[in-house]
Amino acid sequence: MKIVVAGGFGAGKTTLVGVVSDIVPLTTEAVMTAVAEGVDDVRGVPDKLTTTVAMDFGRVTLAQDLVLYLFGTPGQSRFWFMWDDLCRGAIGAIVLVDTRRLADSFSAVDYFEDFGLPYIIAVNCFDGVFAYEIDDIREALSVAPHVPVVTLDARDRESVKAALIRLVQQSMAVRAGIAADHRPVGTGIA
Repeated sequence: MKIVVAGGFGAGKTTLVGVVSDIVPLTTEAVMTAVAEGVDDVRGVPDKLTTTVAMDFGRVTLAQDLVLYLFGTPGQSRFWFMWDDLCRGAIGAIVLVDTRRLADSFSAVDYFEDFGLPYIIAVNCFDGVFAYEIDDIREALSVAPHVPVVTLDARDRESVKAALIRLVQQSMAVRAGIAADHRPVGTGIA
């Protein structure tokens, strides 16, 4: 099954794919150059020296009969033209959120809502960053009550696996037309 990992620039998508992948992940990291100055907003991530320019790819086996193929999207808006291709055939998406740059998550949430792809919000818990309440993050992102909001550490394999399992559960529930609390939900999925 195909899973998309999206979110803002510097949210931890490449790290997430790499930490959980059973194979050496394919990454398209490039060193940021002077050309990106004024184009890529590095506020909140001043130590970031590289950026994904196409996608990240990894594979994780959750069970003998359940293999996930992970596709990490580039975070900058100049690369969004690739999202449609990356999302084609996916069962769901993780929107990885960095609360230091919450506004960077709005476009990913809107995209998956419009695309009709089941998704979860995964708040990446960065060291030294204030931990907001889940309900506050849900409200700030205007996420529907049936969309799970979870926390994770993109550097921790077990934490990421738990989020992937939650996404698979959400995808199955949305495809069945019910939310986790058994309320009917619209899917937008054919």
